Order: sequence, then structure tokens, then C-alpha cells
Amino acid sequence: MHYRYLGNTDLKVSRICLGTMTFGEQNTQAEGHQQLDYALSEGVNFIDTAELYAIPPCAETYGATETIIGDWLQKRARRDDIVLASKIAGPGGDWVSHIRDGQTRFDEKTIETALNNSLKRLKTDYIDLYQLHWPERNTNYFGRLGYEQSEKEQGLTPIIKTLQALEKQVQAGKIRHIGLSNETPWGIMQFITVAKSMNLPLVVSVQNPYSLLNRTYEVGCAEISHRENIGLLAYSPLGFGVLTGKYLNAQPTDARLTRWPNYSRYSNPQAVEATRAYVELAQRFQLDPAQMALAFVNSRPFLTADIIGATNMSQLKNNIASEQLILSEELLSEITNIHQRIPNPAP
Repeated sequence: MHYRYLGNTDLKVSRICLGTMTFGEQNTQAEGHQQLDYALSEGVNFIDTAELYAIPPCAETYGATETIIGDWLQKRARRDDIVLASKIAGPGGDWVSHIRDGQTRFDEKTIETALNNSLKRLKTDYIDLYQLHWPERNTNYFGRLGYEQSEKEQGLTPIIKTLQALEKQVQAGKIRHIGLSNETPWGIMQFITVAKSMNLPLVVSVQNPYSLLNRTYEVGCAEISHRENIGLLAYSPLGFGVLTGKYLNAQPTDARLTRWPNYSRYSNPQAVEATRAYVELAQRFQLDPAQMALAFVNSRPFLTADIIGATNMSQLKNNIASEQLILSEELLSEITNIHQRIPNPAP
């Protein structure tokens, strides 16, 4: 297993990070604990979760993932062996109305409440990386294209107030470091600029989507990662499992997109065309399509960690094994050709 520093910190995290949003919905507590045990046995020390999880978000499973991880931490006594990341939910529509009655601003009171509840569920005194799950302001995220100015941005929490609220929790020892998620280049630089000018905590990572189907991070954000030492935590590196190729000719029983077809971000006609091309490329080089897709993400210089997720042990073992795969220059050239022909079909 390869390890990289988390931003400008002294924490080393495994290049493979275990994503856990299926725990409590597609995976039982026992299955979640089995995944955690196996991941650590393979050198994974980075675990990512969120108060929002399990996915799809709903009142019945809100916080369930953190609870499962907390029970595992209590039973295994492995807290010092992992770097634990979680997130506070941002504002949204009906799909987050069950979280604090929809009061999900990034102000001091809300951050303190959300953090304390996460700590209680996780059965720990501190979170290594606490992230803002998506921006409070109206902007582009979750596959949305085309920025549109909103007239409804009333009462937004100033970035300085958010950073001060997070600093308070750092000083209290409840957070070690902070990160962003689903952010734009403008948003990342605003947090950096304010933090530097006011001597407030600097963000150390950005958790954004990145895969063969969505390389938009390379435009704008990748330069920030390089110049500001703020690495990417890549989520959905398999595009909700699409890049495994399993959806090309069938709808697998109990798979995520079979159960929740509304998650169509990676399933438009252009994405299907690109997926077919990548799967055929992997097969031509006698590679597993999922491992090839993950190995590509692993190879990016702006990457800190590749967040994998699995609903069974076979998938988990296959995904973690991708860490040892090095793609040839010939194969990378072929990937470039496909990307130039069908660029970012699923942003």
C-alpha cells in the first residue's frame, strides 16, 4: 500500500480510502465490520464517512453509517490505527429536511451540534478530517452544469465565520484538520485566501468526483492542488459502479443503480458510450475494467486518496488490489484518445 501526506499535515494516509456510504443500507453492520477488518489488514488506514450516510439519504438511515463505524471502533479498539474523516451536511431541499429540520448552515452553532452528534455516533473524541459536504452557497456540484446566479442566497454564512467555527473545534481537540467537498476552484481559493489572511485553519483536502467519466477536476482544481498542497480525495472513481461494465448489457440484481435508477449521473448515452470504450480497452489489455479505472485515478499526481466503495467482499478485494496495478504508457495513451473523443460525459 502506498501512503501520501494529507495536505500540509504530518498525517500519512493510504492511497486507497474506504468509503462507507453503503453501511446501514446496502450493507449490514456485520458486513461493514467485515469490510473494515479486511481493509485494515491490507494496509488501508483512511476511512471516510458523513453524517448524511447511509445513501440514499433518508430519516430512517440518517447517521447509521457513523454508528456502524463507531461500534466497530469500540469493539476493535483500533482508533489510533486509522485516519477518520467525516462531513457535515450542507443546505438542500426535501432530501435533507430530516437533518436538523433542514437547518444545515455552516455557522458556529450548527457545526458544533453536527460535530458533537457525529462524535457520539462514532464513539470517538476527535475526527481527523472534518469536511463541508457541499457548499452552502448556490454553485455547481452533484453533476450540475452551467452556473446560474441565485436570488435566494439570503443569510449565507461568511467563510470567515465558518473557518472561525471550525477553528474553535480544532482548539477544543475535536477536529484535527478540515477539508472541503464538491467545491469549485473559486470556493477552494476563497477558503485558502481567508484562512491565510486571518491565520485560520487551512483546508488540507478537497473531496470531489473524479473518474474516467469525469475529469473536470483537472481544469482549475488540479493546479490548486499542486500549488497549495491540497490533494484530491476522489469519490465515485467507478461512477457508481458503471465503469465495472456490469450495467452495459444487464441490470444486476440488487445493484445500486438497479435499486435506485434515479441516480443517473453516470448513465446518460454519452457516458454509456465512453464506458463501453473503456471496458473494451481494459479487456483488450487483459485487465479488469474496474481495476483499470481505479489504477488511472491512483496514478494522478494531484491525488491524495482514491475513495472506493463496495457492497460485497469480492468487490472490495478487487478494488483494493487495484493499488498494485501500474498502467503502461501505451494504455494511458489509449485512455487519452477515448477522453479526447468523449470528454467528461458525466460531470
